[in-house]
Amino acid sequence: MTGIAAEPDPGSIARALVAWYQGARRDLPWRRTRDPYAIWVSEIMLQQTRVATVIPYWTRWMARFPTLAALAAAPLDDVLAAWAGLGYYSRARNLHAGAAEVIGRFGGALPATAARLREVRGIGAYTAGAIASIAYGERAPLVDGNVARVLARVFAVETDVKSAAGTRALWTLAGAVMAALPAELAAGDLNQAVMELGATVCTPAAPTCLVCPVHDACRARAAGRQDELPVVPPRKREDALPVVARTALWIVDDRGRVALARRRPEGLFGGLWELPAGADVAAAAAAIGATVTSAGAIAMTHRQVLSHRRLVIDVVPAQIAAGARLAAAAESGYDAVDWHPVHAAPALGLAASTAAILATEKDASWISTPGPSSCSPRATPRSSKGSSSSATTSTTRTSSTPRSARARASTSSSTTRSRSGARSKRS
Repeated sequence: MTGIAAEPDPGSIARALVAWYQGARRDLPWRRTRDPYAIWVSEIMLQQTRVATVIPYWTRWMARFPTLAALAAAPLDDVLAAWAGLGYYSRARNLHAGAAEVIGRFGGALPATAARLREVRGIGAYTAGAIASIAYGERAPLVDGNVARVLARVFAVETDVKSAAGTRALWTLAGAVMAALPAELAAGDLNQAVMELGATVCTPAAPTCLVCPVHDACRARAAGRQDELPVVPPRKREDALPVVARTALWIVDDRGRVALARRRPEGLFGGLWELPAGADVAAAAAAIGATVTSAGAIAMTHRQVLSHRRLVIDVVPAQIAAGARLAAAAESGYDAVDWHPVHAAPALGLAASTAAILATEKDASWISTPGPSSCSPRATPRSSKGSSSSATTSTTRTSSTPRSARARASTSSSTTRSRSGARSKRS
């Protein structure tokens, strides 16, 4: 049945959503607490990450950093290591910095209102609304990807939901539904209901409208347009993404440890450990006190597609002169360089590219031989699991086949490939 539905009533929608949520909600560990810190951690982890992925991370995190004070006191390396695999590492850095800020500015307790919560580093409008409503009961609306999809369909929002105008329209609608919530119902239940509906029923593809608690009020369903809404900008094709080309150095000492460098906290991949790298192989080596074993000899190439760019990383064997020490020059972009056993490296907060290289090539003879070595003709491509530490990674391709030329922008199918689907929040 199609047609033009009447303007949905915010009060009726609010009541129907809460009633549905109280019977249909999933039993998730962060829903068993009203601790604002625990809720904060869950909301940050859930951004662009599936619920099934987050559950074990959240559980381990809360065991390792059970309080906001414990997180603030922890070294950043420990925090990033606990986060390893979730991607978007700026979220972990902001959690760590935000915890320290709460200790210093707010006496160790997260503020109880959305407005004050937004003063904390890393807490935006959505996260503030979630913490304030769920932990403190404030009638604060919120909009994330799931909420945007539900509201855009129910109220037939024709504007691009990621545009400034679309964002304003969605926040206005979320505010209207929250304002219409009956006094006896909980604001946190309403917000979680809309998010739960978007994650489990009003999904991006093939929404199950027949079991939706607000299907009678949904204008998109009435018009048969649930597959057309929300309006979103087209995604760039993979081959249209800019290429970032870098050369990484593989340096192993006589104890079989690999040299890893930690990026400075600011900027892309800040605070993560990776194989020392740069745009120019000689400059990258000189910046940490190394020399290239055989100029131009590429042992393997790693390709990774991110949301806004493609990484192409050539790995080149290098060495440290006898008696020399690793050091991070100011121009290197690193604040530390150190030796780490290959088997223990995954315990660090590793960049996705380095994690994939280590996981893919750990048994290749060229990578496991201490000291400088040439590419082994016996090294064969291995299936890469890649790394989930970048939530936006859709394709990871790594090849251990020796190469004589750099294929900077190549998407050659001759490399080993591994795919992981793009992740949407709370699904």
